[in-house]
Amino acid sequence: MFRYLCSSLSIFLHREHRKLIGARYFFKGFEAAVGTLSSDLRNPRDITGHGTHTLSTAGGSPVPGANVRGFGNGTAKGGSPRARVAAYKACWTLKNDDGCFDADILAAFDAAIHDGVDVLSVSLGGDQNSYFETGIGIGAFHAITKGISVVASAGNSGPKAGTLENVAPWLLTVGASTIDRQFPAFVIFGEHKLQGESLSNASLPRNKMLPLIRSRDAAAANASDEDANLCTMGSLDATKVKGKIVVCIRGKNPRIEKGEVVKLVGGKGMVLVNDLSSSDEIISDPNVLPATHISYSDGLKLFSYLDSTKSPEGFISYPYTMLGTKPAPSVASFSSRGPNTITPEILKPDIIGPGVNIIAAYTKAISPTGIEFEEQRLPFNIESGTSMSCPHIAGIVSLLKALHPEWSPSAIKSAIMTTASLLDNMAEPIKNSFMVNASPFSYGSGHVWPSRAMDPGLVYDLDTMDYLNFLCSLGYKSSQISTFKPYKCPSNLTSLMDLNYPSITVPNLTETVIVVRRLKNVGTLGTYVAHVQNPVGVIVTD
Repeated sequence: MFRYLCSSLSIFLHREHRKLIGARYFFKGFEAAVGTLSSDLRNPRDITGHGTHTLSTAGGSPVPGANVRGFGNGTAKGGSPRARVAAYKACWTLKNDDGCFDADILAAFDAAIHDGVDVLSVSLGGDQNSYFETGIGIGAFHAITKGISVVASAGNSGPKAGTLENVAPWLLTVGASTIDRQFPAFVIFGEHKLQGESLSNASLPRNKMLPLIRSRDAAAANASDEDANLCTMGSLDATKVKGKIVVCIRGKNPRIEKGEVVKLVGGKGMVLVNDLSSSDEIISDPNVLPATHISYSDGLKLFSYLDSTKSPEGFISYPYTMLGTKPAPSVASFSSRGPNTITPEILKPDIIGPGVNIIAAYTKAISPTGIEFEEQRLPFNIESGTSMSCPHIAGIVSLLKALHPEWSPSAIKSAIMTTASLLDNMAEPIKNSFMVNASPFSYGSGHVWPSRAMDPGLVYDLDTMDYLNFLCSLGYKSSQISTFKPYKCPSNLTSLMDLNYPSITVPNLTETVIVVRRLKNVGTLGTYVAHVQNPVGVIVTD
């Protein structure tokens, strides 16, 4: 089965006492469908940077002086810095075809299980089908039966609802949040000074305003307004752009590519403006020219100035590192949202963690900009995505596994979910990119709080039989369930809502329902009292 996915490598963690395995690769599925890989590509090396970035985030050793072009300088380390790590490469690129195949993904899972890993960090995703038709879900089920925790990305298709990936209940599904570090670069025009973000190491002449032009007004003769708005390759007229700062709209093509398009036709700088769906979330990029990325609301101010001024001029300041920004965290606009379209009774994502502007190690096989002919190579890069938040959680899972080796994967998941925070660093409810209160469909149980997860007191535990009965409750036939494990469904099936999950979801509530949960004490002896905060319009009793 061929599926386009969002990643290039799967990362798997080991506790320190285990044997270091290294790196392996799996390609037969890709070659059977797409074509033969050349001998120089058929190896476990990372040629996109994605695998190196996620691996070092999960288990990288401390490195002092880590930075990206001098920005964000400090000591970098992974979530579980003393873990032994192994990489299993299951995704490939050949000419215009790229992606991952279920055959290669399952081969990687089988190898990791055989090698005796403790935690799997899977920054992969794809279209969601029934559970027995999804390679990641099948592979993860077999891992869970061996006591291996599996952490997976929620996907990068937000903020639209129902866009989640990796929704199986045995997975720990991770959405992305912002962090409290920014790299401000201001765009100055008229009476305005608007804060954007950038990692560009190019600068404009000091104290000199340059002409500003909307990219749509610099469209090439054969380009559509949409392509010119988005600054796609070949959409801009060099005679209209030369010597100016160009204002482009986010969307469709990569953000850094837009800057390259402007630079190729003689532009001196770029202001990237969010589209409505991205709202006020802005991202730092290692742009190839002086640039800054501003929010949708600030973009409206800039467009108003451009539309009302005969000869608009502006300036882009050089970026710097700023710590302790507020509010943070918030849910990243790109982070995929619920509800769970496969099983609405299971809330996904389970948790959110840092996934915006994350500094981690990077390959020197390509430029940090991703532009093929760009010569710069860096040992660290900043990336954003649920691929980045996933290994943050995997690192925490690895630490909990070392601290509590007797805990099951479900117990570890429960500890992380039930101790999560619903507040930002201003003690206010976590917001989304529109700066309104986010919902559980975007953050699950909340933002991870690692230190609290060490001692949750009580956990909601599950085992293989619970998951098999869950599949039975979905109406799966024995032949379908045998994809996971040969099993005969019992006659007395329970409600899907009674799966002993650390969250409770009741879809289409129209009458009174009873939901059952079992709690297990993993802390000291004590007395626990249940407190219920009713959702608006719902009465809950215990």
